[in-house]
Amino acid sequence: MENSTNHKALRVAFIGNPNCGKTTLFNAYTGANLKVANWPGVTVEKKEGSYKFRGEEFSLIDLPGIYSLTSYTMEERVSRMCILSDEVDVIVDVADASALERNMYLTMQLVELDKPVVMALNMMDIVEERGMEIDLHRMQEVLGIPVIPVSARKKTGLEALMHAVLHHKDMSARHRIEHHHKVGTNEELHREYALVYSDPIEEKIAELGSALAKKYPKLENPRWHAIKYLENDTEIIKQYPIDCELPDGCESIMINEKYDFIEEVIAEVLVNKEEKSAKTDKIDRLLTHPVLGIPVFLVIMAVVFTLTFTVGDWLKGYFEIALEVFSDAVRGLFEAVNAGELISGLVVDGIIAGVGGILTFLPNIVILFFALAILEDSGYMSRVAYVMDGLMGKIGLSGRAFIPMLLGFGCTVPAVMASRALEDKRDRLKTIFVTPFMSCSARLPVYLLLSQMFFGSFAGIAAFSMYVIGLVMAIVVALIVSKLTKKYETHTLLIELPEYKTPNAHTIFIYVWDKIKDYLTKAGTTIFLASIVLWFLLNFGMSGLVSDMSESFAASIAKFLVPVMTPTGLGYWQIIVALISGIAAKEVVVSSMSVLYGIGNISSAEGMTALSGALGEVGFTAANAYAMMIFVLLYIPCVATIATIKRESGSVRFTLGAVAMQLGTAWVMSAVVYNIISLF
Repeated sequence: MENSTNHKALRVAFIGNPNCGKTTLFNAYTGANLKVANWPGVTVEKKEGSYKFRGEEFSLIDLPGIYSLTSYTMEERVSRMCILSDEVDVIVDVADASALERNMYLTMQLVELDKPVVMALNMMDIVEERGMEIDLHRMQEVLGIPVIPVSARKKTGLEALMHAVLHHKDMSARHRIEHHHKVGTNEELHREYALVYSDPIEEKIAELGSALAKKYPKLENPRWHAIKYLENDTEIIKQYPIDCELPDGCESIMINEKYDFIEEVIAEVLVNKEEKSAKTDKIDRLLTHPVLGIPVFLVIMAVVFTLTFTVGDWLKGYFEIALEVFSDAVRGLFEAVNAGELISGLVVDGIIAGVGGILTFLPNIVILFFALAILEDSGYMSRVAYVMDGLMGKIGLSGRAFIPMLLGFGCTVPAVMASRALEDKRDRLKTIFVTPFMSCSARLPVYLLLSQMFFGSFAGIAAFSMYVIGLVMAIVVALIVSKLTKKYETHTLLIELPEYKTPNAHTIFIYVWDKIKDYLTKAGTTIFLASIVLWFLLNFGMSGLVSDMSESFAASIAKFLVPVMTPTGLGYWQIIVALISGIAAKEVVVSSMSVLYGIGNISSAEGMTALSGALGEVGFTAANAYAMMIFVLLYIPCVATIATIKRESGSVRFTLGAVAMQLGTAWVMSAVVYNIISLF
């Protein structure tokens, strides 16, 4: 075929549902030839790259993940704007083959555009793992577009996909459509279009299409515009106004008919789906039960934390031995070369004690994320969001808000960024407001240290309670904010519940490794620098180098705050210094205590005994320890989270308000908990 754009790169847009492997596929083509910027006028990221195939230049665009061309969020508006523009020559619809039913809703909307569309069927390996097969030949017949199997992860099918794009770019007529979909009676429409609606809808589409074509003669695809009119698409109605009456209820009818057609297609092309669906439905009777769903989730998370403590602590012992040997070796080396106590103290008591104390908790972190990865990859986590949807609606939040909140169990930064998926701006801001209450992994070392020192065999329960309290506080604050603000309609959660599958070892490895890498990076940067700064603040005062830490700069600042923190049970200058340092990163609270109390391996049995003894001498009991865990859970988020809140909200005032609210909540809750426990 002769290329009609010899002097111009072929513009190809990659579009698909979130988590369909679209960006992985895009990266497989572009490699290092990648440009990242923001779309004009919005903060949504725009990725473009180049690719060369058979002498043809391709300019590839990675669009934000969306579920529908009906735009609500910034991401959806950007993707729709690009797809509808003339700058795209071919649309590559990346669909997750393992979630075909959910992905095909967007596919049907793209097909109706009557533009060159090629379907890239990704994640076929997962379909095979589940014991199912897809009839690709039949799928092409039904949809009238090329359907190419690819694996973004394994980089297979890449050339076949670009070959289809190249030969489909000048499509003036659809592929032959052959299906048994007989909703309407118009045979001609069935031969021409993949999806034909019921006769009353088709009559209205024809009427509106004719009116649009008459008023706007240059309008391409009047049928699609007529469909959007019936779907009450405000942007199209505003852009192409015509004199007409729109019947009520068409939108819901057309959505139902789209899904009816998709079910027909799935039944024709997907083999062995019924058996897998039956097994999934059986399990879901318990896991998504309206009453038992939440208790089951809490029990599963309690098991996860039991494993985190038992298996994690066993492995942690070996890390502690290695750290002790390393510290002694470095101290001996400094003594051998007469380096002096100042340098030796900075390296051993400052850097190694601070960073090493955090690294010894790595086994616990690995166990936690390994368990969460299994729950995610098996398909359970989407059930959790579904189960929580009703509760979220009652507190004035969209059902989708629980998804960013779930991400908050890992790290608050991506959780706050995930709020972009919410359609309503007020919904986004409320979600950003409460998401930091979800206990991120950075707080876990603090819980582990204090619970093991003060709660013995109940350490796991004490640590797990922090996650429950964080979730409850997020719900309570969201409810209060909803009562104080004007009520408005929230959008229902639309989420696909995939069939359960055996977790993929490679996927779990990548997930856990990414978390470990982030943890180690933070230990090597933020915690490393914080340990050095803290050591200097604790060893220097107004008179220079001090032998007594109570005369240091850090102690002077903290002592000023002792009266404020006393009602919370945290009125000790050392504890206050540790909490202030935790604003850099919550793990720094542990490393700070290591430096403050001069304990080289604070997470070892000897280190904990020494620390609990030092704390016990000043009257620090289990009540104080639990109050401190509460305070660490609820107080100011880390610097990275604060910066992300500012960027996502676009408001300094909102950011400062969120920080002040969290600090106030932490103080009140710690004071209440401390005084109640102290009574017993």
